Amino acid sequence: MVAARAVRTFGYGCTSVLLAEMLTQDGDAPWQTGLLLAVAAAGSVAFSLLLGLFADRWGRRRVLIVCGMLMALAGVAFALSESFPVLVAAAFIGTISPSTNDNTPFSGVEQAILAQSCDRARHTTVFTFYNVTALGAGALGGLAAAGLGAQDLVSAGDAAFALYALLAATTVVLFARLSPLAEARPGGLTEPEPEAPRPAEDRAARLPAAVRRLAALFAIDAFAGGLAVQAVLAWWFAHRFGASTAQLGLVFFAANLVPALAQLAAPLLAARRGLLAAMLVPHLASNLVLALIPLAPSLGGAVALLLLRQALSKIDVPARQAFTAAVVPARDRTAAASMTSLARSIAVSVSPLAATALLTGPLAAAGAPLLLGAALAIGYDLTVWRSYRSTPLGEAAG
Repeated sequence: MVAARAVRTFGYGCTSVLLAEMLTQDGDAPWQTGLLLAVAAAGSVAFSLLLGLFADRWGRRRVLIVCGMLMALAGVAFALSESFPVLVAAAFIGTISPSTNDNTPFSGVEQAILAQSCDRARHTTVFTFYNVTALGAGALGGLAAAGLGAQDLVSAGDAAFALYALLAATTVVLFARLSPLAEARPGGLTEPEPEAPRPAEDRAARLPAAVRRLAALFAIDAFAGGLAVQAVLAWWFAHRFGASTAQLGLVFFAANLVPALAQLAAPLLAARRGLLAAMLVPHLASNLVLALIPLAPSLGGAVALLLLRQALSKIDVPARQAFTAAVVPARDRTAAASMTSLARSIAVSVSPLAATALLTGPLAAAGAPLLLGAALAIGYDLTVWRSYRSTPLGEAAG
């Protein structure tokens, strides 16, 4: 699971830096870029819903392999075609991502497998390892984008998506090698439950109210984050400060490497302060910094603020995943992880349209998507804190 996520995120890190500029070179307008990213997110929503409801019945390994094959097919389409309708169709089926965030159909199933593989007290540590390796791989993907941008033998975007297809094929091999222990079974490995498992169809409907409420809050956070995803930031840096493709690759190499290192603090923070504090405190600080980026007078200043924001922005992820796994029984974890991921994906499907609408005229120069994203994310932090500050769920996760 960890290796497959890392390989996949390397591809996201490489292609997300180059995607917007590649579409611009193909003659597509900014609204078309926003539409394509929205369709890609909508595809993730549809497949996340299917997998959340039926992955345990169909077989977790089987559905992961199919998703990997579709990802490879999308990579081939983007590498070989400039037809916008073809690219839109490929984006819908192929989990094209505008950032290294993994709001994809893979994540819910993978998180359920990881949660099943160890006892609850180790969840934050396991999810930290799962995310840190992915962020490190995403950083290397940004570095690869810089290398592709520095050469002039082939189109950097086409080469990136050809690599993306190869990486997707590699994940298929990894998924095929999963042990049968990855499949769903009552209680997982370490938490036997006498109650018989329920049919997959009614799991989402019976999720605890706290999880449904948290999923709605996650959607707000995801929409806010989607306004400042890597593809949008790359476009804004290029047009606001004239950053080159090679510069952007190096910037986002650092921007993904820094949170990978910072996220190692998540288990310690969760152990000392609880999952809720580990989720919200660094997340709030990161969005305060995000709001300052449009005020930077130069590329260097904006990059410095971006790196500071990135150092804080991902510490919450393992705590959030452990929190979600802690509030539901083991039998419901695939549905819970997939449904919260689904809520995030639905929100992210709208964000690119909103972001690209704000990347016009004086709104673009003012960094409107970044300012709006920061404001919404700060509102999310304050709302979650008010809703869950007296709930001992974080401590229940160990």
